[in-house]
Amino acid sequence: MSLTVIPLKAKRQNGNFVLFDEIIGVLSENKILLKNGDVIVISSKYVSNSQGRIIDTTNIVTSEQSNYISEKFKIKPKFAEVILRESDEIFGGVSGFVITSSDSILAPNAGIDKSNADGTKLILYPENPYQVAENIKRKIFFEYNIHVGIIIVDSRLMPARVGTVGVAIACAGFEPVNDLRGKQDLDGNPLKVTFQATADNLASIANHKMGEGSESQPIAIIKDSECNLTSRTISHKEMTISHEQCVYVRGFSDPRN
Repeated sequence: MSLTVIPLKAKRQNGNFVLFDEIIGVLSENKILLKNGDVIVISSKYVSNSQGRIIDTTNIVTSEQSNYISEKFKIKPKFAEVILRESDEIFGGVSGFVITSSDSILAPNAGIDKSNADGTKLILYPENPYQVAENIKRKIFFEYNIHVGIIIVDSRLMPARVGTVGVAIACAGFEPVNDLRGKQDLDGNPLKVTFQATADNLASIANHKMGEGSESQPIAIIKDSECNLTSRTISHKEMTISHEQCVYVRGFSDPRN
């Protein structure tokens, strides 16, 4: 069987809603029957909307630091203030973008989305995305006796590349990384440092079908991915490395300066 991605349309939601109920409703409306090994991919913005993670910047009060960031990187002061509040660390940036770490995720502008919100509103990253994914996986198993994988996906710019790709900001139900160390390449040489990012690869495939614009397809089902299912709880530490180990973060400083 070959891998198949089924993007699913959903009604646009305003305000908090029960994410699990909406997912089940969308599956029912589209006559999708889940089976063991299916992977449900959910847009991070859809999760954020369900949690009410939308902030109106009208009454945001800026600080000296956010005003500095605003001026340095040419972004609106109130937007800069929200970036500061949502970031664990700021590494630098360019005009229009601040390079940040938020919940161990390296992202421009702390992953905040302006494109899918109205006027002065901003959509923030979801809270506790790994727990959200785990809860959905467990509910499906307990109610339907089906073991599925869950991915919460966001789109991301890649260094020195045109366009965005999907990335898993959280997952549950399957092994997120395939350790290939010790196996051989085509020439018989042992692989020393190779890890295959299964969750990110699946996230990118699904994101391609879900779309980035007006498609209104915040959910996709991946069938026959052959991912390795697991019942254990996945930690963000399994999908991230320290900033000291990251070649991009370590390379942010220009040795010529």
